[in-house]
Amino acid sequence: MTTGLPALAAGVWGALTGLLLPRAAYRFSAPPGEPWRDRCPAGAHPVRGWLGGAGCGECGGGSRGETPSAARLATVTALVCAVLAAATGTRPELGVWLLLAPVGVLLAAVDLRVRRLPDPLTLPLAAAALALLGVTALLPEHTGHWPTALSAALALAAGHFALHLLNPDGMGFGDVKLAAGTGAVLGWYGWPTVLLGTFAAFLLGALYGGVLVLAGRAGRKTGVPFGPFLLAGTLAGLLTGAFAA
Repeated sequence: MTTGLPALAAGVWGALTGLLLPRAAYRFSAPPGEPWRDRCPAGAHPVRGWLGGAGCGECGGGSRGETPSAARLATVTALVCAVLAAATGTRPELGVWLLLAPVGVLLAAVDLRVRRLPDPLTLPLAAAALALLGVTALLPEHTGHWPTALSAALALAAGHFALHLLNPDGMGFGDVKLAAGTGAVLGWYGWPTVLLGTFAAFLLGALYGGVLVLAGRAGRKTGVPFGPFLLAGTLAGLLTGAFAA
């Protein structure tokens, strides 16, 4: 069966959901230890709700580069959803990937801005991934294994927690909680997919850090936001696992 139509529909879904992310990305982009933002960039008006644009309609706040680009978020989310659909086809787990993808894009955007992975996103992501995949395992034509998803979620969370204890600056506790969700997603397609996605995440993170060191923008001990690379590695592993399933 051709994957063109599912990929197109998924891309439209991704674009529409991506347009809803800027306000959440702005509000969650508070430095660690500070409460979520509830005022516009100019500080003059309250920001209500979590979905929609991030700019302040009353004073035009958002021109200072503090608000995320709606077009960029929509484009990235659309591309992620489209490639997931192309890899997965019409198998029932595609619905799970399409529901989780916008949350992953939002997490990456926030972590890149302020090096923070909010608990209101990481913890529900892990729970939702396991719950939705549990339902998917009851449907015909699925190609995954829910017990492995659960085991991988626990294993990756434990492994990242050990790294956090060894080097808290290099591996934040938010990464540990995110790893539970990415482990569940990767584990659906088996342990080889888990290993591939995890290796890709650390490789991408190491390459990024190396480039920053060579460019003189970071030292050997400078921390970098690992969440986007954990999510990118998960996407790479997921696409490989879906194609091979």
